[in-house]
Amino acid sequence: MTGPDFTVVQLTDTHIRREGEKVHGVVDTLDNLHTVLDRLVNSGQRIDALVLSGDLTDNGDPEAYRRLRNAVVPAADALGAVVIYAMGNHDNREAFVHELFASPRADAAPVDTDQPIDAVFDLGGVRIVVLDSTTAGRHDGRLEPSQLSWLTGVLDEPAPGGTILVLHHPPIPSPVTSVNSLRLQHSEHLEAVLVGSDVGMILCGHAHHTGSGSIAGIPVWVGPAMSYRVDPIPPVGRHRGVVGFGFTRIDVFGSSFVATAVEATPTATVYDESMQDVLDKLAALSLRAG
Repeated sequence: MTGPDFTVVQLTDTHIRREGEKVHGVVDTLDNLHTVLDRLVNSGQRIDALVLSGDLTDNGDPEAYRRLRNAVVPAADALGAVVIYAMGNHDNREAFVHELFASPRADAAPVDTDQPIDAVFDLGGVRIVVLDSTTAGRHDGRLEPSQLSWLTGVLDEPAPGGTILVLHHPPIPSPVTSVNSLRLQHSEHLEAVLVGSDVGMILCGHAHHTGSGSIAGIPVWVGPAMSYRVDPIPPVGRHRGVVGFGFTRIDVFGSSFVATAVEATPTATVYDESMQDVLDKLAALSLRAG
């Protein structure tokens, strides 16, 4: 059986805080992150890129970015994976740039942190485009006309393996009223740019509940949060966050982009068998069935 041509792991809404602080006084988000990174490194799986799709920290604190980077970079090095960061509404652009990226060359132009932090990564034929959908002081998502113009230019030339678009705010509705009000505003403007493009999947976070939809005929994946979950069917009249976290693997098989949600909350094991034994059993069943 042939495996995927390319694999991305999406970690979204990590919400890291300063040492000794927990999110909502309950969740040790750095522990969640270490749990997942250790699992990835020990999996033996090929992972080409780690995409952290926004709300990397809970309040934009520089120490929190350093704690996140000190966890992510060694794991990425062990995996041989490229690390790709995107801004979220809880992030701070100045700290994001200063703490997460290596010191620029002396002759490099300084990053204007008053402007969106957009980027393009070409990885073995697959292109990953990051859009900064944040506006300082706001929690809903917005894209500036200049960003849409820039994206149009990027997408004018298709990538050999297709494009994955990453932005924090989903351009699709949410069944959770509060989350829905904070989605990407005027998503029809983004949709107009994407029609007929080579974008095979759009990766988002922000909602803290897993979901999917589409715009311009392109699948939109809202990844499970790494910090905690928003209950999409809470008791009447309530908005509720619950313990639980996970991540997503996105596999490219030829022209197919496949997203798989992976549970990371500690749970009891139902079974744990050799993969070869399972394949042998399935082959035997097929032979008996003719």
